[in-house]
Amino acid sequence: MAIYQRRVEFAETDAAGMVHFSMFFRYMEEAEHAVWRSAGMDIYANHEERSWPRISASFDFKAPLRFQDEFEVRTAIAAVTRSTIRWQHTLRRGDTIIGSGTITAVYVSKSAGGGMKSTAIPPEIISRLQAAASAA
Repeated sequence: MAIYQRRVEFAETDAAGMVHFSMFFRYMEEAEHAVWRSAGMDIYANHEERSWPRISASFDFKAPLRFQDEFEVRTAIAAVTRSTIRWQHTLRRGDTIIGSGTITAVYVSKSAGGGMKSTAIPPEIISRLQAAASAA
């Protein structure tokens, strides 16, 4: 399980002083991108021809985060299909579970007209991401 550490910034909070719900999706995506970097890859590489659009995202809240809180996102690959990766994320502040969620991305090829078609994920990408996500 990969661990991404972060601190809550003021602009990420709402009028109640807690992290706005939309930020949790950003935190999960930042943690995913950290796994890509750890694997020596870039999710944005070849973006003109290939892409990773999100097809599903969820988050279950357990406890709030506030300005200046330090927290971590623990990230693992929950499932892989021919053309999708489902990422599992758990956010923690110390021993407190803030919440958990998933994001599923599909690997697509892009056509000149702007269309997209799911395509098989190259095995090397999967093996490198799995190795990076399982390194602690």
